[in-house]
Amino acid sequence: KQAEKAVHQKKEQSKTKCRKARRRHINLVAEFNRRQRKNIWLETHIWHAKRFHMVKKWGYCLGNSPTEKSYRACYRAMTKHCLLQDLSYYCCLELIGKENELLKKLARICSIDTGLTFEEACCLSGRFEGSLNLYRADRYPEDMLGPVTFLWKPRDGSENRQLWIWVHPALKQDILRELKAIFQCSEPENIYIPEPVTTSNQEEKQMDVVLSLGKKRKKEDKEGEKAVPVKKIIGDGTRDPFQSYSWISQTTGIVISDRTMEILRYRLIGPLSHSVLTETLKAASLQTV
Repeated sequence: KQAEKAVHQKKEQSKTKCRKARRRHINLVAEFNRRQRKNIWLETHIWHAKRFHMVKKWGYCLGNSPTEKSYRACYRAMTKHCLLQDLSYYCCLELIGKENELLKKLARICSIDTGLTFEEACCLSGRFEGSLNLYRADRYPEDMLGPVTFLWKPRDGSENRQLWIWVHPALKQDILRELKAIFQCSEPENIYIPEPVTTSNQEEKQMDVVLSLGKKRKKEDKEGEKAVPVKKIIGDGTRDPFQSYSWISQTTGIVISDRTMEILRYRLIGPLSHSVLTETLKAASLQTV
């Protein structure tokens, strides 16, 4: 009788997932993708989220200010070692075409009276990055669009040149619209359409596991335990994934491409920045055909 009584009094085993199961990698990847549907995360988001106060701006989730435990570390790195800033939220616009055609059209949205232009010799060679203010076509000194930075790809013997223009996400749409107007670029026929969120039964089971956090265990969880999830690229905060991201001019052949979140950008501050780059980057061996 005592044994039977003990069996009935025994508490029913909890069916909620333990913390280790909730934080399993297969669940985290799907959960992180779900949380990025409105505000895109940078590649360094997890590191920043543990040390910074995060804000949601311009379609991104960015670190605004460090926590109390990070102030001294950031200041010490900036003054004595090296501090790295993630500027990947800046939008990159790529222009490809003949050099004289690019310079002729770009001269309409900048002025030599403000200082540097796209034709500066040191920048045109690709050795240095330049910065200037852009205006609406033939409207200087009125209708200023905003400041940008640019970098020319060094010459490789071809008549076509490659130019990268980095703009703030708040200014991207206005500047992109002006560039397409002066180069007379139209959208190509093929429009990028991303894959659906779930493309297989296995991925559907993974999402069911994520949505069931805190609920009863599901038998399908064990089947997908060792499965390697695929990271899904949702797009970026300033570009609609269902719209085109490349435009071409039928008259000059100049191509404008939106490379936002495709080219990462970092800034190094501190006296040992050059040493850190030297130790991190290794020069590739030159191969001649």
